[in-house]
Amino acid sequence: MVLKFTHLIFTLFFIIGAVVFANAQTDATTRNGVPSKEDMPKGIQENLAKQRIEREKKDFADLLSRGEEAVKLSNDLEKSFSQNNQLSAEDRKKIDRLEKIVKKIRNEIGADNDDEAVEVDDKPLSVLNALKALQNNTVKLVDELKKSTRYSISVVAIESSNLLLKVVRFLRFGKK
Repeated sequence: MVLKFTHLIFTLFFIIGAVVFANAQTDATTRNGVPSKEDMPKGIQENLAKQRIEREKKDFADLLSRGEEAVKLSNDLEKSFSQNNQLSAEDRKKIDRLEKIVKKIRNEIGADNDDEAVEVDDKPLSVLNALKALQNNTVKLVDELKKSTRYSISVVAIESSNLLLKVVRFLRFGKK
């Protein structure tokens, strides 16, 4: 019995020693053994930087295309209302789509959900006035997006997006 117990303890010490020896062979500078970015070859670092720049350019182009889509939707809504004097079910879907686009734009330009901070000077009292304000502010937002770069944050663009969301909510719910 003592011999079996001694054999078991010897085996455990051997296994623990093997594990410690194996861990001593890995790179101790990083946790998982993968080299950090500073330790990577220069070619790989350059490729990663190029990929990051291309991704940022694509994201900025997507931001601008969302802005153009928002302008198109606001123009379509105003034309539809001027022809029918009411908002159809399709127009309501366009308003929902416009709200989603403006929220995406607002998030991508670094704004928080502080809608309440924006005060509307001339509150739209009718749907027609709201649609005109929607179109004007959408154009203003897109102009600001075009003026900015992918490295900058435009306060005017953030305020315009917040104002657009207020007008969209007025159109959806009929109140501010």
